[in-house]
Amino acid sequence: MTKLNAPKIVLVTGGSRGIGAATAVLAAAQGYAVAVNYSHNAQAAAQVVQQIEAAGGRAIAVQGDVGLEADIMAVFAQVDARLGAITALVNNAGVVDVACRVEAMGAARLKRMFDINVLGSMLCAREAIKRMGTQHGGAGGAIVNLSSVAARLGGPGQYVDYAATKGAIDTFTVGLAKELATQGIRVNAVRPGIIDTDIHASGGEPDRAAQMAPLVPMQRAGSTLEVAQAIVWLLSDASSYCTGTFIDVAGGR
Repeated sequence: MTKLNAPKIVLVTGGSRGIGAATAVLAAAQGYAVAVNYSHNAQAAAQVVQQIEAAGGRAIAVQGDVGLEADIMAVFAQVDARLGAITALVNNAGVVDVACRVEAMGAARLKRMFDINVLGSMLCAREAIKRMGTQHGGAGGAIVNLSSVAARLGGPGQYVDYAATKGAIDTFTVGLAKELATQGIRVNAVRPGIIDTDIHASGGEPDRAAQMAPLVPMQRAGSTLEVAQAIVWLLSDASSYCTGTFIDVAGGR
């Protein structure tokens, strides 16, 4: 739990689209100053910032590839200078690749997947801890990691590598939550299921959400807002006794 009246500043990695963008907008509506991180699409990030500012919120766009440690350091330095030390981190940035079986996966694909989805989240958490942890003079805070129900299901025949990165995020969440439990930082995770976002297009299946909907007990894909609501709740003091907690936003899947 953060100190009373401390400014609320959140960094959302991969905040220019999909779940990240929905989270940035919702967090701003809850009083957070928002750093919208993006890798390449400056226009999309600017649109998220404009949407937040039009509603009376405060936001900045910050470029940086979370697959590169130097970029992560630069992102945090920019946020420090322009907004202040963060009190919340949403490790949302992630990638998927075209569907294929493990025997067809090359080392370059696997390295990219783990660099962004796992190492990027861990390095961002490292920098957040330095700013939020009470042992470092911080006011405390919250980290929410984006996992996936793929961590439970395994992604056979399509995305075993992606599922494996999310399994790593699950383990990281549990361990880090326990490590930081006495240092003012709560660490939780949200596991989305089939969500209607453009990440499916980047994996070569733009219609995947609609195609997979019949396999979901609720018979539909989820929305980015539905995931964002879970994330922002875990950031908030309403979840003050939750750490190491997972919320599946997956329609029962």
